[in-house]
Amino acid sequence: MRRRRVQGWRWHLSILWIGGLLLAGLALANWDFAQILKNAESRYGNLGPARTRILDWEALIKASAALPEADKLNEVNRFFNRKVRFIDDSQLWRENDYWATPVEMLVKGAGDCEDYSIAKYFTLRRLGIPSEKLRITYVKALNYNQAHMVLTYYANPSAEPLVLDNLINDIRPASQRKDLLPVYAFNAEGLYLPGSNTRKSDSKKLSRWQDILKKMHAEGFAVGEG
Repeated sequence: MRRRRVQGWRWHLSILWIGGLLLAGLALANWDFAQILKNAESRYGNLGPARTRILDWEALIKASAALPEADKLNEVNRFFNRKVRFIDDSQLWRENDYWATPVEMLVKGAGDCEDYSIAKYFTLRRLGIPSEKLRITYVKALNYNQAHMVLTYYANPSAEPLVLDNLINDIRPASQRKDLLPVYAFNAEGLYLPGSNTRKSDSKKLSRWQDILKKMHAEGFAVGEG
């Protein structure tokens, strides 16, 4: 009887282990950059320098896959801050507020604060960082007296967040960013108010977030719900 129980537990553990591997595989499904480039060329025509930027993005993902989380944050933050010029939506897209996908941003070679934050978020998600550790965060940039967006990273639910920002290249704890006043944050799990780990709403209610997911699916990305 004892032997049967041990065998039963081993069977259950094997199923859980296999299931965990399958879920991890789904979460980290490879992005087919050959197809992504093909889709981009179908939409934009000859990509010119943008093709190199997209391939550099693919190279970043491959080179960073085995790094510790802290190094992934630094590499991804550095890549987009250096690769992309800041241009306001009204100039770049002729709209007051346009949320671009990473491909749209890399095709333009430019973007504004939410585009940097979105690109960093999805790249770090692709590198295996769980969505619950990442939040796209709306803030007020006090030095500029205007709305701004950054990406924040929580090593654990009670940790002080680190801020990935296109305004500065250093990743700093939130307590060292007195120039930023948090307003609200969101990720795939939901919407959060400042200083809270309790979801206040469902991110599915954020229409621009849902638009980003739809556009990325159309571009060839396996991103699920974010």
